[in-house]
Amino acid sequence: MDYNRLYKNLALFAGGILVGTAGFKLLFSKDAKKAYTHITAAALRMKDSVMEGVTTVQENAADVLASAKDINAQREERETVVEDSSEED
Repeated sequence: MDYNRLYKNLALFAGGILVGTAGFKLLFSKDAKKAYTHITAAALRMKDSVMEGVTTVQENAADVLASAKDINAQREERETVVEDSSEED
């Protein structure tokens, strides 16, 4: 039996338990809660900023769509006028 390997594995296991326990204490500490609060606040600000950008893009897209429809309507009118004058000849 390889005792060195066994001791190494036991030491790693015990170290993992200690790190895990310390990790939980860190996760639930007052400093961690404060950090989570600041991160959440930053995420909410970012969401608001992104939504403003989305609204701007939507407004611009609506303007472009309206202009494209106007261009197509004018083109259709010109084609109708050309067709009407061709029929009269």
